[in-house]
Amino acid sequence: MKTYYCDLEISLEVIGGKWKGLILYHLIKGPKRTSELKKLVQSISQKMLIQTLRELETDGLIHRETYKQVPPKVEYSTTELGQSLEPMLRALCSWGGDYAAKTFSEDEYQILSVE
Repeated sequence: MKTYYCDLEISLEVIGGKWKGLILYHLIKGPKRTSELKKLVQSISQKMLIQTLRELETDGLIHRETYKQVPPKVEYSTTELGQSLEPMLRALCSWGGDYAAKTFSEDEYQILSVE
């Protein structure tokens, strides 16, 4: 049995890390293929992308759909549980924007839209 000392520990174990939030953010907007996610999360390595997708699938936050065609097609989408994170991810995006505006001068950062 694993012991947790607060609910936040559980949340961070499931969605913590550098990449999970970004991947979920993009998948909440709609299903994506691996190559699409790689373009959206540009600084992630292919190995780390696949590993993170597997972890999110194991935790029940995303679904992996394999289409039987040549060449094979794999598509990822959020499950209902993964979709339930949307309000929290939107709040984190808003907080990040507010933080950047208060902390950095305008020439110290930029937000590029990759979609």
